[in-house]
Amino acid sequence: MSGAGARQRHIAHLHLHAALTEAQYADIIELMSDVTPHVQAVPPDAVQLDLTSALRYFDLSPYDMVQTTMMRLKALYGIDSSAGLAGNRMLAAMAADASAPGDTTWVSTGQAADWLYPRPVTALPGIGRATAQTLGRYGLHTIGQLVDLPAGTLQRLLGAGPARLLAERARGHDPRPVTPSEPAAHLAADLALDRDCLDPAQQHRAVLGLAGQVGQRLRGERQITGRLTLTVRYADRSSTTRTRTLPEPTDHSPALAAAALGLLDALGLQRARVRAFVIRADALQPADGAYRQLSMDPGDDRARAAEAAADRARRRFGPGAVHPATLAGRAPQGHTGFGQ
Repeated sequence: MSGAGARQRHIAHLHLHAALTEAQYADIIELMSDVTPHVQAVPPDAVQLDLTSALRYFDLSPYDMVQTTMMRLKALYGIDSSAGLAGNRMLAAMAADASAPGDTTWVSTGQAADWLYPRPVTALPGIGRATAQTLGRYGLHTIGQLVDLPAGTLQRLLGAGPARLLAERARGHDPRPVTPSEPAAHLAADLALDRDCLDPAQQHRAVLGLAGQVGQRLRGERQITGRLTLTVRYADRSSTTRTRTLPEPTDHSPALAAAALGLLDALGLQRARVRAFVIRADALQPADGAYRQLSMDPGDDRARAAEAAADRARRRFGPGAVHPATLAGRAPQGHTGFGQ
């Protein structure tokens, strides 16, 4: 590259340690736009900024620019944040994941390879449980081991396309630009626990209940969703987020519950100390304008009719009037709420 294209990029990724409404998130995006026009929302609680062109205007170093931005968030909104600063979006996000609240991790271009080398392969974006298990069976647990592995060997393990992409990420390459965008419209349900939850059965009940709430809200607003995201927050204040595109857009609670439980099971939490769950439905569209896949199962129509009757009962007698049979029993103590 030559000219402007050769200029080193400085990308910041900020994790916002707060439960944000849609309006609050939009306000924060607008605040960030005062720093740089190159701001990208990363729902539900992060934002990325390309600071490259802003540094000369503000006459600040990249690190000082990030600190100034974090202080403005705290002063104007009372929101704590953690940040990552690097030469591309992927490294900035990974650096933010490695930062405690209030801290910033700066991975300079010259340090990227050394910083990545000892980190676990699961720190790379797109590495799910199945891929991690496949790599682990062959003793591949760190990013450095992937870098040192011959390309042909990795292709035999994962296939040509995934192997090439993984090798590029392991070397810290990410050409994606920061693309200004509005936060995606979404519905969310959350459950914050009063104490750590280690019981898988209680975790399943919690996720089932949240999926049911999301489905009821979608049906009430005559919308369907094409994508679900599950975020699990732990006692040490870390979190894990997984997203799944649904086979077809839906507002049907059993379909949403199946997808949400699939995301939960894929995390393999085992005895993780869980403190909160959040389920977010996005890629929303009006229910009236969408096609529903035809089903040859008469039970599907009966289930939807029962679901509609239960919704009517809840509207008339309150949200506690009807409980799915699968949710019978004592749920974890906490509170639930919606964010949009």
